[in-house]
Amino acid sequence: MISKKQSGHQFAEVVSMIERARYNAIRHVNSELIQLYWSIGQHISKKLASAEWGEAVVDQLADFIQAHYPGIKGFTRRGLYRMRQFFEIYPRRKFVSATLTQISWTSHLLILSKTKTNAEREFYSMLAINEKYTSRELGRQIDSGFFERAILSKKKISPMLAHVYPNAINNFKDTYVLDFLNLPKSYAEQDLQRSIVSNLKNFILEFGRDFSFVGQEYRIQVGKNDYFIDLLFFHRGLRCLVMFELKIDDFKPEYLGKLNFYLEALDRDVKKPEENPSVGLILCKSKDEEVVEYALSRNLSPALVVEYKTKLIPRKVLQKKLHEYYLLNNLKAPKE
Repeated sequence: MISKKQSGHQFAEVVSMIERARYNAIRHVNSELIQLYWSIGQHISKKLASAEWGEAVVDQLADFIQAHYPGIKGFTRRGLYRMRQFFEIYPRRKFVSATLTQISWTSHLLILSKTKTNAEREFYSMLAINEKYTSRELGRQIDSGFFERAILSKKKISPMLAHVYPNAINNFKDTYVLDFLNLPKSYAEQDLQRSIVSNLKNFILEFGRDFSFVGQEYRIQVGKNDYFIDLLFFHRGLRCLVMFELKIDDFKPEYLGKLNFYLEALDRDVKKPEENPSVGLILCKSKDEEVVEYALSRNLSPALVVEYKTKLIPRKVLQKKLHEYYLLNNLKAPKE
C-alpha cells in the first residue's frame, strides 16, 4: 500500500494519460462540429445562389430541425445564416479542416460577428490558435482592439534586443490594456504592483501565455547591498528571464540605467547556464516615441519600453486611427 501523499506522484502518469485522452476527444468532437457547420453552410449557400431555395426555405429548415431535434442548439435561422457566412468567408475545405477546426464554434461566432475584414478574421483566428484562448478571452482581445493596436504599434526596442532576439518584436505589444486592475484615480507604483499580482491570470493573458511568474520584489544582492526587481517572469518562448520595471509616469531616459544594472545582476547571478540573456521591460503610463528611440539607440542591454492603459480604448477610436494610418501611408485598407 502507498500513502495518499505518495499516490499523487505514483499515479501522475496515468492521470496525464487520461487528461490527454479527454483533451483529444474534445478536439475531435469540435473538429467534427466545425466541419459539419461548414458543410451545412456550403449546402445552404449553393441552394440560395442557384435560386433553388428562397430566404423563406431557410426559415422552414430551422423550424424543421427544431421540430425533429428539439435538444440541438444553434440551428435557428440566425445560426444557419452564420454557417452560410462561415462557408462563404472560408470556402476552402482543406483550410477549414487543417486550421479552423482548432477553434471552438463559439469563438468563430465571435470573430464573425465582431470583425469586418478578412485580415481581422485571420489575425484573431491565428491568435486564438496560438494562445489557446477561450471564447471569453478571445472576446476581450477583440473588444480591446488588439488587431488595430498591432498595426498602429510603434514598438521601439534596443539594438541589442533585436540582435539577441530577432523575433522579439513579435512577442511584445506597444500598448497593454490593464483595465482589469481597477486602480483608483491616484495610485503609487506599489499599488500598481500589488494589483498586477492580485490579477496575475489576466495580466499574463494580456502579455501572452509564454510568460511564467517568478516573483515580485525579487531580491538581488550586489556587493553588500540588496536591490529589488518589481516583477520577474520567465518567457518560455525566448527561454529567458524578463524583468519588469513599473512606472506610473512618462518614460524618462534615466530609467534605463537602473534597468541595465538589474539585467547585469540577473545574468551574472540568477540566470542558469542553459538560459538566454535576460530581457528588461519598462512598463510606463505613457511615453514620447522620440525620447524612447533616442534612449534605446545606444543602449547595450536587451530592453524595450512599452506603455499601459487602465481603460479600454474604444474600438471606434482605434478604427478611425487605423483608417488615418492607411491614408497617411498610401495603403489600401483590407477588404471586407
